[in-house]
Amino acid sequence: MSEVKAPMGGKVIDVLVNPGDKVEEGEEVVIIEAMKMEMPIVSDDAGTVKEVNCKQGDTVEADAVLVVME
Repeated sequence: MSEVKAPMGGKVIDVLVNPGDKVEEGEEVVIIEAMKMEMPIVSDDAGTVKEVNCKQGDTVEADAVLVVME
């Protein structure tokens, strides 16, 4: 099981995956806005999305777990 974490705090602009989706290594899963820049957050591993722990409009802290994959 792997986790996709926010590298820094910010606001979730878009969630690009849902539970059950298959993702490839390097695929964008969430986009956050931090310091007035949009930052795509990518998966470090290929797998299936188990949980999505954020939604559009949420404010997240650095190192928050955004997506859990198996």
